[in-house]
Amino acid sequence: MNTIRTYDKVVWSTCNVNCGSRCPVRLFVKAGRVVRIESDNTGDDASRPHEIRACLRGRGLRRWVYSKDRLQHPLKRIGKRGEGRFERISWDQALDTIATELERILKQYGNEAVFRIYGTGNLGGVVSSRDQVDRLMHILGGRLNLHNSYSTAQIYHAMHYTYGEKETGNNISDLVNSKLAVFFGNNPAETRMCGGGTVRDLVLAKQQSGVRIIVIDPRHTDTAAGFADEWIPIRPGTDAALVGGLAHVLITEGLVDQGFLDSHCLGYDQATMPRDIPPGNSYKAYILGEGPDRIPKTPEWAAPITGIPARRITRLAREIGTARPAYITQGWGPQRHAAGEQSARAICMLPILTGNVGMPGGNSGDREGPFGIPFPGIPVGDNPVKTSIPCFMWTRAIDAPHNLTALNGGLRGRERLTTPIKFIWNFASNTLINQHSDINRTKEILRNEKKCEMIVVIDNMMTASARFADILLPATSSFEESDLCYQSYGMELGTLIMRQKAIEPLGESRTLFDICAQVAKRMGVAENFTEGRNHDQWVEYMYHQCRKVKPELPENYRDAVETGIFKWARPGEPRVGLKEFRNDPVSNPLNTPSGKIEIFSPRLWDMAQTWELPKGDVITALPEYHPTWGNLDPERSPMYPLQCIGHHYKQRTHSTYDNNPWLEEAAPQMVWMNPLDARQRDIHHRDTVRIFNTFGQTMVRAKVTPRIMPGVLSLPQGAWHREVAGGVDANGSINVLTSQRPSPIAKGNPQHTNLVQVEKFQEKS
Repeated sequence: MNTIRTYDKVVWSTCNVNCGSRCPVRLFVKAGRVVRIESDNTGDDASRPHEIRACLRGRGLRRWVYSKDRLQHPLKRIGKRGEGRFERISWDQALDTIATELERILKQYGNEAVFRIYGTGNLGGVVSSRDQVDRLMHILGGRLNLHNSYSTAQIYHAMHYTYGEKETGNNISDLVNSKLAVFFGNNPAETRMCGGGTVRDLVLAKQQSGVRIIVIDPRHTDTAAGFADEWIPIRPGTDAALVGGLAHVLITEGLVDQGFLDSHCLGYDQATMPRDIPPGNSYKAYILGEGPDRIPKTPEWAAPITGIPARRITRLAREIGTARPAYITQGWGPQRHAAGEQSARAICMLPILTGNVGMPGGNSGDREGPFGIPFPGIPVGDNPVKTSIPCFMWTRAIDAPHNLTALNGGLRGRERLTTPIKFIWNFASNTLINQHSDINRTKEILRNEKKCEMIVVIDNMMTASARFADILLPATSSFEESDLCYQSYGMELGTLIMRQKAIEPLGESRTLFDICAQVAKRMGVAENFTEGRNHDQWVEYMYHQCRKVKPELPENYRDAVETGIFKWARPGEPRVGLKEFRNDPVSNPLNTPSGKIEIFSPRLWDMAQTWELPKGDVITALPEYHPTWGNLDPERSPMYPLQCIGHHYKQRTHSTYDNNPWLEEAAPQMVWMNPLDARQRDIHHRDTVRIFNTFGQTMVRAKVTPRIMPGVLSLPQGAWHREVAGGVDANGSINVLTSQRPSPIAKGNPQHTNLVQVEKFQEKS
């Protein structure tokens, strides 16, 4: 009763960002304004299992929605691209310009010249999703496809070439059946930190079983601090070398599961190798030094590469080899490197060698397996254009399209790209500038209006990317539109949230559906696009599609809206990835050419002979360690003696919420550095420092802490790029330091492979 008297209404909404969760929040509205936010309170009965408690990001949404950076009117660029100079125009002017330019570019260059850039800033809505842009373009004849993601390109390809499967991991709650868990760069306490995230299931599993957890990471992360029995720091990008040292002990001390390797695997030893491959190319030969390089991968070999003492490598191998079952898992940090595919494949070798794949309490080496309910997205139709680029390669597709081929750039559908990107749709994405590598180079490419001729940005905020728009459109926030939202892959609970419109759109903001529908009208395809439905009618339509998946949902849409939230706990025991294959590999073969786990990949063997790679990159059929252009070598890089990685941060999700002062106060942007490195440079805690390399430089405060190993910096990724005089970033944006050179196989994002120097910032007098 107090709530009714104090507020005009209380409605359900969601935090939509791509953290792996979609947390429900309750919005308290008074006089047309959201004045309070509370989290889920529906965990009282069996029909609605435990509460999904939003983290500080979801609880801080009110300050974000009402930010001074909020876009409220259509804008047209009047200065040079990137200057951030705009004039206010009407919606008709904006939409007419977009339709006219889109029609011109389609006629002049063809549909492959239109690209919807990768981005996940609003991934929670079903109707208000990036799929609307794809749907519109498919009706208009198609657009250039993209494949991979910035987050998972390398690990996805690693799993593809090893297991032939996309998702191979056990649920994290299966830790209750484990004797040992080893986390390689897996940090759910920060990346899945809310009540709708994996961390809740990790808490319960640890409480129930007391399983011993070892975290291997350059940083003493919150997961290491809160859950680990031991932290083993490792030099970035050297996980495959560590696995080599571990494998040597496992093999030489008889700790491998020979029966599993014989029956389920291709390429462990000569007996399980493909017949047409010369002798000496098995994994066992590589580890024992009987392969082409003739180097035994002993712990003593791995120690100087990884920074981990040989005796600790030996002991860890024995722990893994004698614990049955052992849960070996990796996060997405180890694979986001210059040779990330090799790191990801190598980590998988530990459960493969010890036979922990496909069994309760074990794992495949992949990230923990998800639990999800297959609710539908809006229908986008088939894309008539079949050409597809790796999502990380879009700047090359603008700048040097004829140098983007199947053999040097992972192009699909054509041998060579024939049409440059001329028109970019950018919805809820800061990837145009902030989240793409080498910001200074990216800005240089986009400033040339003869290359990419039209950039349309649709967003809530004046982000770094929004400043590069030709037409900039204000999108409604989750407070200002109705929609459905699915709790994603972050925990073992499936959820449908009936998001309700809480307030009227700020300024002239419009939904993405309405924007695309108006462009469709101007292009003569309105009826095909809308199918006779408006935005809210599409929401109701999609709800009834959900009922086909979960028939127990209320038949009446209004009843569902009144209830607001529906939850389904994972039924039965925790998911065990590859269980059927483990139990019967003949009847349940994997989706690999051999049907087996391919330790030796014939496909990669062939690619190594044919693909065109820059000097220093390699593709190997085995999960081997090879130094990359970003590995620390004092003789090769005396000017840049530190490795700089990035980490996901509780202040924001990727770049979303970076402009929320509440979150900045709770978790300020700072670069982590070890006291030994700081002392050498006379840097003290909270000093402003300058981090620089050949790509650029950024300024940020220092967090001097023993929670990161010497020789390594970690700069939280996602901070908004803020350029000052001379192109210097003043906000700790890591992508002024990163390279656009992709990984060898996936052509993925190598954001954690960076050599830098750091010094105390001295302000000029």
